[in-house]
Formats: sequence, C-alpha cells, structure tokens
Amino acid sequence: MAVLQEYKCPCCGGAIAFDSTLQKMKCPYCDTEFEMETLASYDEELKNQTDEDMSWETLAGAKWQEGEADDLNSYICNSCGGEIITDKTTAATSCPFCGNPVVMMGQLSGTLKPDYVIPFKLDKKAAKAAYNRHVSGKKLLPKVFKDQNHIDEIKGVYVPFWLFDADANANIRYRATRVRLWSDSNYDYTETSYYSVSRGGSIGFERVPVDGSAKMADDLMESIEPYNFSEAVDFQTAYLAGYLADKYDVDSDQSIKRANERIKNSTERAFASTVRGYSSVIPEHSGISLKNSSAKYALYPVWILNTTWQGKSYTFAMNGQTGKLVGNLPLDKTAYTKWLLGLTAALGIAAFAVTYLLWLF
Repeated sequence: MAVLQEYKCPCCGGAIAFDSTLQKMKCPYCDTEFEMETLASYDEELKNQTDEDMSWETLAGAKWQEGEADDLNSYICNSCGGEIITDKTTAATSCPFCGNPVVMMGQLSGTLKPDYVIPFKLDKKAAKAAYNRHVSGKKLLPKVFKDQNHIDEIKGVYVPFWLFDADANANIRYRATRVRLWSDSNYDYTETSYYSVSRGGSIGFERVPVDGSAKMADDLMESIEPYNFSEAVDFQTAYLAGYLADKYDVDSDQSIKRANERIKNSTERAFASTVRGYSSVIPEHSGISLKNSSAKYALYPVWILNTTWQGKSYTFAMNGQTGKLVGNLPLDKTAYTKWLLGLTAALGIAAFAVTYLLWLF
C-alpha cells in the first residue's frame, strides 16, 4: 500500500487544505490558519513515515489479468479508513467517503518531485463566475444551455508542466517583393522588384511551458496562458491539499518536440517582424539551433469545468492564477438559421435601397 498524506489541524484534528484567497492553509472546521512555512518540515518528516498494514487474505473476487491493474494505485484514508483507488498519475485528490483532501506522497517522490508550484489564487466561485460571463450574451447559444445549471463538474487541478529554457540562434532568409504601379494615357504599368532578405541573431527563451499530462489537451492548456512565474514558489506538498493533482505521464524528452515547435514559431515571428517595407515577404529558409537548454518540472493551477448538452461533452479550462477561461460552446442551429435569414434579408433591403437611390440620381 502506498503512502497517503493528510494535513491535520493541531487544534481540532480536522483535515486542512490550501486556501487560495488567504494563500495559507486553513482548517474548515475551526477556522485556524497556518502559514505555509510552518508546514515545510512535513515533507522531510514524511520521508520516514511508515504505512499501516491491515491487509486481509480472502478468496473473494477474481484475479486481475496480466497488466490489467498496472495503471491503478490503492490508498487507505487516514481519517476514515476508506480505500481510495486512483490511476497511476493522480498525485492529490479527496477521499470519496469522508471528503478530506489527501496527497499521494509516493507519486511525488524521487525524480517525480516538482521544482516549483504556482498556488491557486482563484477559487471555485470565481471559476463558475468566469464560466457564466463566458456564456453571457451569446445569442446563438442554445437557450437551455444558458438557463439550466449545465455545469456537471468543477475541479481544481494542478497540471504538470515542463518549463524549457534555451537560447535560439537563427539565420532566416526571405524572398521579398516591392511593387510599383503607374499609368500613362495608353497603359497601366506594374513593376515588381524581387529581393533576398536575410536576418540572423539570437533570442533567449525562459520557461516555455509544455503540458506534461496526456489527460489535458495541449491546445486547451496553451490557450489559458500566460502564467505569472514571479508568483511561483518552491514545491511543497501542502499546496496540493484540497485540490486534484497529476504527476506527469509525458516526460521531458517526449515534450521536447512541442517545446521546439513553440520556440521555432516564436523565433520566426520575432525575426519576420523586423522585415518591413516590402509588398510581400515569404520565408525561404529557416535555420535555428539551440544552446544552453534545460528543463524544470512545475505544477500550474487550472480549474476544469465539464458540461454536457445533447449527449456531447464540453470542457472549459480556467487559469487558476489569472482567471482566463477558454472553451468551445455549442451552436443553436435554429437560432443560427433565423439569424442568417435575417442577415440575408437585411443585406437585400440595403442593396435595394442603394439601387433605388442610384436610380433617382
């Protein structure tokens, strides 16, 4: 059985969790608050913590087939004794029986321990308010989707990210044109001049984030950027209490390809912005090399909102630090058709009015 950690209030014994508003640990039972520094020693103490063994030998149940249980971990809640079953990437959750927040210490040991964490600054109420603002005023959104409480689940998740640092040396060549137009009494003239334009130099990148969880869509996680890394702190497991957390299941080597894509695209945009004064600019060759590259492991706060409509699932993500929320919304086809017909009719009337005025004059 793996090690499970709960942070107990020394005043009343209740399970305490991280409060994003106070930026402290707080007991929901007696309202006692604790500075994060007072809990830092927990991580050292937990290294020597032993687990209670209360296993039974029975013949009940069938045996797992080979490989069938490889992705599951089992824990015993220290508060109520209930068994908590999670997948292999879950690092923090809550007990389904008593609701107390728990941290899976074994998931964060050794090379899996994050370097940094950005604590949650916004709570569940803020996430729901952001969602309501997101759907407000959307005339083509299905009415039932707005009127009913369609949020099936709101959960705060610490998502694993790899943060890549690198210096990029670039040599990029462009084909550019300048076009000159003029006319005389007989002809219209066009003169096109072609140029080869080169740009070279270096640009530095710090903490380029790449989502390290296969559960999270990369485009969704990138859409809620940026995060303010100045508010990141050295990792402590206490920050995870009260939230869900995943360890990475996409390692740093597997994330390099996406990091390179982001660095390459950003480098090419930065250099292209310096090529001015031309009618057209087309890149012909891009040579980018990296040096001084390194990676760190961090947990970033994300609120995930799941909702359904007509049997289809919709997922929204909100940056738990800044409040930026993204997510696709369904389209009311009936409302869209009425809107399109109305727009067509309006354009028809406008065209008729212009034709009529031209006819008058």
